[in-house]
Amino acid sequence: MFTTFNQAVEWIENSHRFGEKLDLVRMNLACEILEHPERTFKSIHVAGTNGKGSTTNFIKNILLEAGYKVGIYTSPYVVSFNERIGINLEYISDDEVVYYANILKQLWDKVYDEHQDSITFFEILTLMSFLYFRDQKVDIAVVEVGLGGLLDATNVIDPLISVITNISYDHMKQLGNTLESIALNKLGIVKHNRPLVTTEDNPNLRGLFEMTCKAKNAPLIMINPDDISEVKVAQTTEFMFKQTRYKLQLTGLHQIKNASLAIMCIDTLVNLKEIIVSPRNIYQGLYMTKWPGRFEIFNGNVVIDGAHNIGGIESLISSLKLVYPNYKIKCLFCMMKDKEHFKVIGELDSIVDEFHFTQIDYYRSATAKELFEESHHEEKYMHDSAKEALTMLKSTLKANEVLVITGSLYFISYIRPFLVSL
Repeated sequence: MFTTFNQAVEWIENSHRFGEKLDLVRMNLACEILEHPERTFKSIHVAGTNGKGSTTNFIKNILLEAGYKVGIYTSPYVVSFNERIGINLEYISDDEVVYYANILKQLWDKVYDEHQDSITFFEILTLMSFLYFRDQKVDIAVVEVGLGGLLDATNVIDPLISVITNISYDHMKQLGNTLESIALNKLGIVKHNRPLVTTEDNPNLRGLFEMTCKAKNAPLIMINPDDISEVKVAQTTEFMFKQTRYKLQLTGLHQIKNASLAIMCIDTLVNLKEIIVSPRNIYQGLYMTKWPGRFEIFNGNVVIDGAHNIGGIESLISSLKLVYPNYKIKCLFCMMKDKEHFKVIGELDSIVDEFHFTQIDYYRSATAKELFEESHHEEKYMHDSAKEALTMLKSTLKANEVLVITGSLYFISYIRPFLVSL
């Protein structure tokens, strides 16, 4: 029995990250033993390479504004472990984590003893969210895919609608080395007779989307870029979508895509008479959305962004050019060794004025030296201590300079509390 929050979290985080069997047998078995909590609430399923978290939160806040009790399941966390699972504006409490961890430890033991199989880290978290949403009687839950789609632990739900943000290169070891293989995996969340809405506009992938949806009789709704106009990106973001004006506290062109996707998701469900949401609810829900670690600005000229793949870095660069057009860019960078850091560093080499490489005490972190040696920048530096590097860079930052801290959400979750305290 776990008696403290730390004990429960330690058990969860020390569970296997990935199971040996790449299928949903374990999850289906666990759900059956738990009497299918995932069937006790309505849901919306969100997949994609980048933008899942922001889109999930936009949808959640629109539904919240409309008066629904909304569950949200996202990953990974930036500020606290609990932020993976929440209802409305509150995260699951420490005591509730302990309570559900004890239930799931008994389940883990049963599955291991009777089936010689281990429920994994992400499966434990997903099952915890299902139990929590069931017990709290949410009206609807917005569930973010952890990795891929087809074989992701969340793919045992039967959602009202599926959402795919975009397709880019990430997690190739699990999802394949081509955009087509990655897309097919993410399209695995499409369910029979349930609509799919997406902002993915790569013409080479359109056929895969159409074929998958046709096979499952799933209506396909693709965002038309021509419906987006009058874009203004500064420290807030404004745009028109289908002749309606919106304002976001989240910054960047990519957030306009994410917000448009959330609008179309909600509009589709309204048209299907699954929910009742007003235009005012949509406007307010989008505007109230904040998302730590996603182009989050401190003191006007310090930006933290959890970009950790090519797509994320490209979005970060486009936002920097719009928000800080005449600024000297200094970058503090740390990335996980299993990511495509060579390509990402190459992209940043071309736009930053100073490149500072560091590391964190985490088994997946690349060393500052490894990252430093992959850069061809003329003004690059290495720092063993991320916190010392941040302190130095922030204290010497001039009015015409911006400090960008990026490369990994794990890095952002480590460095953000320290930045807040400076």
